[in-house]
Amino acid sequence: MVQKANSEDAFQQNILVIGLGLIGGSFAAALKSANVGYRIYGYDQNADALSQALQLDIIDEGCQSLADAVHKADVIVLSVPMLAMKPIFQALSVFDLSKKVLTDVGSSKRALIEAANAVFGEVPANLVPGHPIAGSEQSGVGAARSELFVAHDVILLPLQNTDPEALNIVSTLWEAAGAVVSQMDIDHHDEVLAKTSHLPHFLAFSLVDTMAGNPDNYEIFRFAAGGFRDFTRIAGSDPVMWHDVALGNSHAVLEALDEFAEGLDALRNAIVEKDSQALLNIFGRARLARRHFGTLLESRQRRVKKAGADFSARIIQKIDNDRLATANRLATANKVVDGMSTNTPEESMQTFIAHAGGTLSGEFRVPGDKSISHRSIMLGALGEGETVIEGFLEGEDALATLKAFRDMGVQIDGPHQGRVTIQGVGMHGLKAPKGPLYLGNAGTAMRLMAGLMSAQSFYSVLTGDESLSGRPMNRVVDPLTEMGAEIETSEGGRPPLKIRGGLSLKGIEYHLPMASAQVQSCLLLAGMYAGGDTVTVAPGIVRDHTNRMLSGFGYPVDVAGDNGSQVTISGGGKLTGTRIDVPGDVSSAAFFMVAASIAKGSDIRISHVGMNPTRSGVVEILQLMGANITLENESIVGGEPVADIVVRYAPLQGIEIPKRLVPIAIDEFPVLFVAAACADGQTTLTGAKELRVKESDRIQAMADGLIALGVDAQPLPDGMVIKGAGTNTQSVFGSGIIDSHGDHRIAMSFSVAALRSGGDIQIRDCANVATSFPDFAGLAKRVGMRINVIDGVNDDALPADA
Repeated sequence: MVQKANSEDAFQQNILVIGLGLIGGSFAAALKSANVGYRIYGYDQNADALSQALQLDIIDEGCQSLADAVHKADVIVLSVPMLAMKPIFQALSVFDLSKKVLTDVGSSKRALIEAANAVFGEVPANLVPGHPIAGSEQSGVGAARSELFVAHDVILLPLQNTDPEALNIVSTLWEAAGAVVSQMDIDHHDEVLAKTSHLPHFLAFSLVDTMAGNPDNYEIFRFAAGGFRDFTRIAGSDPVMWHDVALGNSHAVLEALDEFAEGLDALRNAIVEKDSQALLNIFGRARLARRHFGTLLESRQRRVKKAGADFSARIIQKIDNDRLATANRLATANKVVDGMSTNTPEESMQTFIAHAGGTLSGEFRVPGDKSISHRSIMLGALGEGETVIEGFLEGEDALATLKAFRDMGVQIDGPHQGRVTIQGVGMHGLKAPKGPLYLGNAGTAMRLMAGLMSAQSFYSVLTGDESLSGRPMNRVVDPLTEMGAEIETSEGGRPPLKIRGGLSLKGIEYHLPMASAQVQSCLLLAGMYAGGDTVTVAPGIVRDHTNRMLSGFGYPVDVAGDNGSQVTISGGGKLTGTRIDVPGDVSSAAFFMVAASIAKGSDIRISHVGMNPTRSGVVEILQLMGANITLENESIVGGEPVADIVVRYAPLQGIEIPKRLVPIAIDEFPVLFVAAACADGQTTLTGAKELRVKESDRIQAMADGLIALGVDAQPLPDGMVIKGAGTNTQSVFGSGIIDSHGDHRIAMSFSVAALRSGGDIQIRDCANVATSFPDFAGLAKRVGMRINVIDGVNDDALPADA
């Protein structure tokens, strides 16, 4: 049994790194720079590497012999090529390792296990396989960086016999290096890494090698554009290391290469046959998947930037003055990650610079309704036959839903200019996904899909980004459990949701504690599979998109009670594919309704906006405040009422917002708070406690921002009181810096505020605007607002007194 060092003994722990290349050197540098008391030893057969590590202050002491190194070590970190692992084990086997901890940093674990079995007869209990998901195309100890692992994932792969104390010690070391530690099964790890890391490297090596052998290689490399450079960057990696990966993880690598070859053949055949639709489908699916992957990178990048800054500060603060020069070289956490610049537009934080003033004019259309887009994918996938969607919202949230159903075997073509075609698989045709269903920031998708997935025959996991992972899900988990579902959540009822499959659900009558379309829709979708009737009773008006769409797909729903408060669905029915025209999202239109209402001289027409009576509360609230808003060209399209919204500037008056309108304007209150700040008199909102548990605490986030800009705003537990500056005050808001907390509606709301500000407003962390409103800033500029988008933050964009 390995003895775990106590807090005092931790300062006595000696860490030996065998192999001082990029990874081993960076790990040593990270532990040394963290300055938490470890003494770092290094051993490398290359004397120059050992000498360089000492010169760079990466290790405390270099060991000339393996015997001396092992004697001094409490923890031995093996950072050698995979095919060198067996010889290293053989060299170590002559020593008493029983009181030491061993771990490695290899990207394939099968070779490690085979080497350990061959030398020791079994995998020692004190050996903890590990793999840091970080690196660079550069190699050698000279490329080592103390911040290489900051906020990056490190996977530990314990076996059944792994000593828990050894596992804990290794985990603590990686956390000291700034990494995020998780665990995985060894076989699954090798399969995943073969596809995500090994395959891209081998493709890059092969492409460069093939082009280098081409007679026109000079022109090829001379005129290579950014795409070629980006794709082939990793071909500069260490050949020896990747030679060992190819042989050490050959089974999984060959499977990945075969799978890729099938896809390449499909692409080739489509080109040979001049099959335009097949090409569009391949490229469209890839584009969507890459955008989906981009949201994962964005979330990680925010984590890296914050953790990297903290880690760098800790380095500089703690190490001795005589090491400061080295620390400055090493502490570059915000500059390079995995050898790539972190300032690429797609993968960096975004900041809006909303310049003061502006007048809105023109006719335009806002993106499709997000709620309808989500539901159209779900029901279309479960329908029999083809469903064609026009006006689909190509925002990250809706695309996450689309990607999830593709991952469950549904053929979905598009989106292409808002058009999506779904080949439905029927109520029982979904297939088990190969991994968790990642839903990004889409709370609607997660809550609705919790109902659907509870009724499937297979196990599933619903997960999301950092924001979604912090939102409570018990309001859908509890009634689903009552229906017979089994759902495991994280602490506090938060995602991920681990849903057991193959269970029979029973219909229930459920009285919603609050008017929530997400909860009602979740239960109705589960109710399609449940025995008997599922009845939902709401205490107020609930958005009825699900009811309307179910009817459009031919599934009967009974609606009764005041304002449709009671909805009943019977299990055992079916859905039939149909055509759906998604109207413009009234929540997206709300930003421009408020903008035109507060900016003098404004006159706009927003065409084809969904005016569902369970969603249009924002229009009535603004009209009660005196806004000049009229509806024209009203009609019914696909069961949903639509209209053109015409807005002209008019002075606003503060009001007490009627409670009956709160649930049908819940998403629009952030921008309504901006309208209230520009009105004459006081505006009071109560009964909106749900705002506390959206993408952010929207009550507190808006109050903090309004107060920072000079507005008299008082947050309440369930709302806010705002004393408007008055219609005669041009500069209602001061200039300043606003933290949007990654909430798209907070970011867009403060962009609108700049129309009546005395200076520029800088709004940080705006990348998530793309979840609901792609190109918001572009449209805003076209109609008269003054917004610039920059990557990262810009502390020079504001006046010194901001």
